[in-house]
Amino acid sequence: MVRILLVEDDATVREAVAAYLTRAGYAVDAVGSGEVAVERYVAHPADLVLLDLMLPGLGGLEVSRRLRSMRRDLPVVMLTARGQEHERVQGLQHGADDYVTKPFSLRELELRVRSVLRRAARPVEPVVDVLRDGDLVVDLGARSVTRGGTPVALTARELDLLAWLVQHPGVVFGRDDLLRHVWAWQVGDASTVTVHVRRLREKVEADPGRPVRLLTVFGRGYRWERTEPVGG
Repeated sequence: MVRILLVEDDATVREAVAAYLTRAGYAVDAVGSGEVAVERYVAHPADLVLLDLMLPGLGGLEVSRRLRSMRRDLPVVMLTARGQEHERVQGLQHGADDYVTKPFSLRELELRVRSVLRRAARPVEPVVDVLRDGDLVVDLGARSVTRGGTPVALTARELDLLAWLVQHPGVVFGRDDLLRHVWAWQVGDASTVTVHVRRLREKVEADPGRPVRLLTVFGRGYRWERTEPVGG
């Protein structure tokens, strides 16, 4: 059974979400603070975390950072209040897989959880096991990336996005295209893609402000530009 760690300080929301997801067939461990969440995860690791950003004491972003230090590819869905756009962006920048804005329908939340779990279980299908582009090596079997021989730390979703782009050099993908292909969403917030592209550039480009690999095609989307092989 899939185990979900729910971290929400509002008792009414916490109880409603926990009851709904339990009826949907998940094992839900619901806690009200960030400190308890970290302790609970150590004792009982979860398959996915539903995490309120605005927690008293230990905040949601710090909770996410600590949990991800224990499992880098841990799926995290952030819960944010309407109007807290900068918090949502921060959450995505810290590697959140998705977010849901309060107030939300429990059915929508469960569909988002199901989608994130599906993507975590079924990463981008590789055409080959190892992708090479200049000094960049993406090992899809090992789920690892190196640049110039140095390991590059990517979240699971960042690696999926990189793999998709590297496998389709020269093709322009709109943000909605990438949501469908990489996130497996038919409908979603396109700013999710924007944030992930920005984070990916910071990790695979020598100068993220002047990218030569992950290019923006204004008005259309993004394109991966192959680089010359090292020594070629």
